[in-house]
Formats: sequence, C-alpha cells, structure tokens
Amino acid sequence: MRIAFPLFDGFTALDLVGPYEILRMLPGAEIVLAGERAGQAVPDGVGGLSLVATHARAEVCAADVLLVPGGPGARRDVDDPALLEWITAVHATTCWTASVCTGALLLGAAGLLTGKSATTHWSAVRELESYGATYTPERVVTHPGDRLIIGAGVSAGIDLAITLAAELTSPVHAQAYQPGLEYDPRPPYGAWSLAKAPAEAKALLGVGEEDPGA
Repeated sequence: MRIAFPLFDGFTALDLVGPYEILRMLPGAEIVLAGERAGQAVPDGVGGLSLVATHARAEVCAADVLLVPGGPGARRDVDDPALLEWITAVHATTCWTASVCTGALLLGAAGLLTGKSATTHWSAVRELESYGATYTPERVVTHPGDRLIIGAGVSAGIDLAITLAAELTSPVHAQAYQPGLEYDPRPPYGAWSLAKAPAEAKALLGVGEEDPGA
C-alpha cells in the first residue's frame, strides 16, 4: 500500500508526522515522501525541522493514499501549477486522497473540493471557500464517493489518520493503532476549539470576533 505525502518548503511538521505515525502501521505500508528531487532536505514552516524526500515527485505517478499536509508553504503553493497538476494526477489513482489543515487549500486549488463541504484550519476558511468549497467546523470530513477525507487544523491529522486506517483495514485495526500510540488526549485546559477559547487566548492569536469560527 503506497502512501504518498508531498513535501514542500514550509509544511507544518505535525500535519505530516502525526498521520505518518498511524499510517505507517497499515499492512504492507510503503511511505513515500515526494519532493522536487529525491534526497532533498525540505524545511518545515519555521525552519527548525527538515524531512528528506524519499522520491522525486516526477517518480511518483500513482499511490493508494495521497495525504497533503498544510503549513505556510501550502498557502504559497496554491499558485504552483506543477504541484497542483501532480496532486490532480495522483488523485486519479488513489483509493483515498486526504488533506490536513491548510493542505485543503491545495486540494481546493486543484479543483477537488468544488461544491463539497470541507474543513481546514480556522484561519484559512475564507481561502477555502474561495475555491468553491463550503466550510464546516468538523474535525474530519469524509466524501467516500469522491475518495476524499479532509482534516481540520494540525492535530486533527491524527484523528483523520485513524479514520482513514479504519476505512483501509477495519475498525478493529484502527482501534489497535490508537492505544498503540497511547492516543488518549487530555489537554490540560480542556478540549478547546477556537469558539471555546477565552478572549485573552484569542487576543494572543490575533483573532477578532469577525473571524470565522470565533
């Protein structure tokens, strides 16, 4: 089972690494990190961590799963025709195509979300809807008939990957992976979406009442 992640300058590390830790456990999983060239070290959005591409994108023509991470680079790369064409071509071969966080903007720019409900990071709602999608504040959105699964911001990629693992194997497999990683979230300040965050926390984020999800 070939699971391909596109690597681009400015990805968010957890968007990719969180789902990777789940999906690498799938039976027969082959993880492909597709960059502009094989062996390239690609920096994350803050430049503090790099991942090395296992393959050049030109070598990856098909995959069982395509998972597109987000990050500041995703916002820039909505104007990269080569990356969008690659996403579209690989999507045509997949069992499932997925995105985490602002990776949804790349799916949108590739024309895959037009007329569909979708989620993304709360800061990217307007950009998402500019591609013809309808934002919904769900953690994970699935469109089985279109082979699409879309995750909200950053940490939602873990929930997405568990959901995807159940689709690709069985719920029992997914239920085994979850305790295998001791994924039992207990945030010290409760389960906060943006809407539930206190005003002081929103102020630190620069969020106003006019922002979607606030």
